[in-house]
Amino acid sequence: MLTNRQLFLEHLGQTSPYPMLLEIVKAEGVYLYGADGRKYLDLISGVSVSNTGHGNPHIVSAVKAQADNYMHLMVYGEYIQSPQVRYAEMLARVLPENLNSVFFVNSGSEAVEGALKLVKRYTGRTGIVSFRNAYHGSTHGAMSVQGSEEFRSAFRPLLPDIHQIDFNDFSALDRIDKHIAGVIIEPVQAEGGIIYPDAGYLQAVREQCDKTGSLLIFDEIQTGFGRTGDMFATNKFNVIPDIILLAKALGGGMPLGAFISSSEIMSSLADKPVLGHITTFGGHPVCCAAGLASLEVLVNDKLTDNCKVQSGLFRKLLQHRLIRNIRGEGLLLAVQLIDDKYVKKAVAMAPTYGLILDYFLFCSDAFRIAPPLIIKDEETKAACRQIINLLDDLDK
Repeated sequence: MLTNRQLFLEHLGQTSPYPMLLEIVKAEGVYLYGADGRKYLDLISGVSVSNTGHGNPHIVSAVKAQADNYMHLMVYGEYIQSPQVRYAEMLARVLPENLNSVFFVNSGSEAVEGALKLVKRYTGRTGIVSFRNAYHGSTHGAMSVQGSEEFRSAFRPLLPDIHQIDFNDFSALDRIDKHIAGVIIEPVQAEGGIIYPDAGYLQAVREQCDKTGSLLIFDEIQTGFGRTGDMFATNKFNVIPDIILLAKALGGGMPLGAFISSSEIMSSLADKPVLGHITTFGGHPVCCAAGLASLEVLVNDKLTDNCKVQSGLFRKLLQHRLIRNIRGEGLLLAVQLIDDKYVKKAVAMAPTYGLILDYFLFCSDAFRIAPPLIIKDEETKAACRQIINLLDDLDK
């Protein structure tokens, strides 16, 4: 009989020639447990998915209860389903007032695709402005606006009328003109290595969109749900977009995405033609039940407060000759090393030290720290001790 490892390599489509090949049999709190009995402290949260931790009992109970009631009934948008409407209502309560109409999909890439269609439909324009070193997903439309030619070049032709500019370049904002339907931007560039906007930059983007009638899309797929120490980056920077994109932590560990706008803008997808955007499994009731429960945990347990405390502890304790800088806020941190040759070694060796680390797609000299927001002081201290031990060994 073939092992799970052999079956993985033989029958699963691969994303790279060098998968991590950790076989995980259980996850609880901030830990993953391997088939060999080893325990790993999860410092990436499945790339900012498991904000409220693994196996949270409130979320698990919600999933079980909803599965007992019903799972898939009908394509999205036809039947009234309690988990969808209750979750949409709670999202509207924690978002700015204009972001009150939720279109649930299955993933972040799908949220991007829906938003690109929405800005074109609402404005009647075709141009999109996006940013170099941004990541928005791997489907064709999402790839068209992501900021890496290395990732895009093998799949051309992609969407036309895409205009890329540099993040934090004020002088390039005149590229947002009256033929641009929308501007898609990460308020914090995640895969670029946790790059924050310069003072006034997001405000300037907002002002240029207002001037030209272009819609502003915030991709908060990684920054949402407390990851940066605020519920959303739109709160942190006091800039309100026309559309916000959510996924990853949105589903509380289940697959779920959403693009959210005002009722006025969103309604343009419902007519001329009808069914302007449809999805079979988007807003799956079990996923929405999990997401709602996760948001309740995030709010009731005040995890954004803990996020800020643990962020300070990581910064205080991670002092080493190989560490040049730590960028970011909350628990979305980039640990920049003095030479990028150390980064892939650190990520590859981390499981030996009981850690799960990850690198960034567009930043070769840093690794990420993004644990579940429930992480406690003693777990943060243990993680930092092991990172220091790892860096000591790399420095020999």
